[in-house]
Amino acid sequence: MDWWKEQFFDFCYSDLFYFQADLCSFAKFEPRICWKEQFFKYYSTYGHVEKLAHEILKGASTVEGVEVKLWQVPETLPEEVLGKLGAPPKSDVPIITAHELAEADGFIFGFPTRFGMMASQFKAFLDSTGGLWRTQQLAGKPAGLFFSTGSQGGGQETTALTAVTQLVHHGIIYVPIGYTAGAGMFEIEKVKGGSPYGAGTFAGDGTRQPSEIELQVAFHQGQYFAGIAKKLKGSA
Repeated sequence: MDWWKEQFFDFCYSDLFYFQADLCSFAKFEPRICWKEQFFKYYSTYGHVEKLAHEILKGASTVEGVEVKLWQVPETLPEEVLGKLGAPPKSDVPIITAHELAEADGFIFGFPTRFGMMASQFKAFLDSTGGLWRTQQLAGKPAGLFFSTGSQGGGQETTALTAVTQLVHHGIIYVPIGYTAGAGMFEIEKVKGGSPYGAGTFAGDGTRQPSEIELQVAFHQGQYFAGIAKKLKGSA
């Protein structure tokens, strides 16, 4: 795989997670999580963000009553370009629409970086949520972030920081993981992605896959966020 192909496409992968909570007739709290490649919603080409997303899914699923659904954001590149970049066919995961976000009680958005910011596919999707912004239908709901970059200096923090502006305008409550994931977050002998902002990985030239530490942090993020979303819904 050519290095530039992996860099470009790993930058064009978005994942969103969607948490929906229902109150049953006997008032038992039953949260659901819906996935996109974050609702888990993702845009994946070579699978780096997708692999993190699966671990986040596993972690979230350990919280009692959680159900998961996966979504992906629409592709914005033409098939001809995708073919030249060597992108594999898209999966049959359903494509999310903006209005479906209003059904969620919380989100985890995941994407690769492009020059220190979220991939354009994910940004284009958020740009389509103007109607939700106008009515502030997402205000007060929690959201987390996770990401993939091509290198250690490729945006493991700036990608999250620049994404926060999207949450702020919607009134969404950002839920970072801090240092709650344990000893792995303090590892300095091994190359690892992720930060207090959320789980992360390095794609490198495309051959590197998420490490065990990165996957552990991703699992923790899913579990931690699902617990926070459940508490917020339960106190409403």
